Amino acid sequence: MMKLTPHLTATCLLLVGSSAAAPPGDSEFLRITPDEVHWLDVPGGHGAQMATLQGDPEKPGLYVMRAKFPPHVMDRPHWHPNARYVTVLQGTWYAGTGNAFDVKHAVPMPPGSFMVHPARAAHWDGSATDETVIVQITGYGPGTTTPVDPRQPLWLEVSP
Repeated sequence: MMKLTPHLTATCLLLVGSSAAAPPGDSEFLRITPDEVHWLDVPGGHGAQMATLQGDPEKPGLYVMRAKFPPHVMDRPHWHPNARYVTVLQGTWYAGTGNAFDVKHAVPMPPGSFMVHPARAAHWDGSATDETVIVQITGYGPGTTTPVDPRQPLWLEVSP
């Protein structure tokens, strides 16, 4: 189990932009309320956002992040070098596997659902309806994203 040092705790708080302070004696605990999550826009993401809660997905080590998909925004087939563990927090997340993107073959996953993305396994996902979707992703970095077809933009809007 990873132990948070005071330095790492401070780094995590900086990453999420949190102003919350741990009570005296709680220096190894990290608390983040929903309003303290620091969302960042994904370039070219049609409004998709990401937030790192702990760790750094670009560096070796454990990380926890969240992805927010606006209504009708999905990503195209891609893969990551290490496994990722995804929990649906809000909305119905539509997840597909394989190299071919087809919304009709996406599996709807309601809040509370869990999915494992195996290392190097092609997948695609997002919101295929009128609702915003938030998922929490846990993985071991570096957690890069490699598109299956780099000629296509990774993010797209899907028709209702």
